[in-house]
Amino acid sequence: MAEIPSVNLAGVEKAMPVIGMGTMAFPPADLETTKAAVLEGIKAGYRHFDTAFSYGSEKALGEAVAEALRLGLVESRSDLFITTKLWASFAAPDQIVSACKASLENLKLEYVDMYLIHWPVRLTEIVKKTPVPEEIVKALDMKGVWEGMEECVNLGLTKGIGVSNFPCKFLEEILSIAKIPPAVNQVEMNPFWQQKKLRDFCKEKDIHITAYSPLGANNTKWGDNRILGNDVLADIAKSMGKTTAQVALRWVYEQGVSIASKSFNKERMRQNLEIFDWCLSEEDLDKISQLPQTKGVTLAAVLGPHPLVLEIDASL
Repeated sequence: MAEIPSVNLAGVEKAMPVIGMGTMAFPPADLETTKAAVLEGIKAGYRHFDTAFSYGSEKALGEAVAEALRLGLVESRSDLFITTKLWASFAAPDQIVSACKASLENLKLEYVDMYLIHWPVRLTEIVKKTPVPEEIVKALDMKGVWEGMEECVNLGLTKGIGVSNFPCKFLEEILSIAKIPPAVNQVEMNPFWQQKKLRDFCKEKDIHITAYSPLGANNTKWGDNRILGNDVLADIAKSMGKTTAQVALRWVYEQGVSIASKSFNKERMRQNLEIFDWCLSEEDLDKISQLPQTKGVTLAAVLGPHPLVLEIDASL
């Protein structure tokens, strides 16, 4: 079984494994498929699992955790690090605690290890499909929402809190009012969207970055094969006897960033863990630093090209 390093997070007692298994599938996977994949992930060595209310995978993850404990694949709940996220439809100050409790009910857990604000925007309705009407897209009440997140910590519902898809200016706003600063900012990051400015800012503020779509989210409606089909990365991989995916993941890890990577393929989920006993050369790093930068995930692609949404996208 792979030995996965962990990272210490500001204000969070438990260290977080630097690679987590994502559970968002496109098209959405059924409960049994996701549950089986998580169990395979646990067998492979994953101990960090990333979900969200909006993914529809919380129940499957919870069932897999319960099964893993029953089978003795893990000794206790405390051996696992579980991250979930507050969906935008519940991003109002008076809804946050109940939203966190709803996720815990789905997961059948007493607490999560990390609870993140999924997007820096609020939707005034529960949505079943996207894009959404402009009139339900509202700016986040940053102070009220963050106080709700802090209450989740105070109530023992989560061990740590953070954000996802937050640009520097919104992080500044939270830091100016937070009693408990955000420990994590989970954002799109990969060799083709390297996030240097945001990484530097978060490092200065002691906010850890977790990268989603580290392989470009190929075979999804928002992703493509610009990473897995890239000749520069493929040549580096070939010279080292690695896969292109392993090179991309290793690059992310060498930036001091943790990873949320989704694969339900047994072989690939194991390959994704085999990135910790080798390094990229300075020449390789230089080649990767020169790759053209293209953002893959935009809020406009999800919610629609509304003025507030486009403003947020421009700052990400």
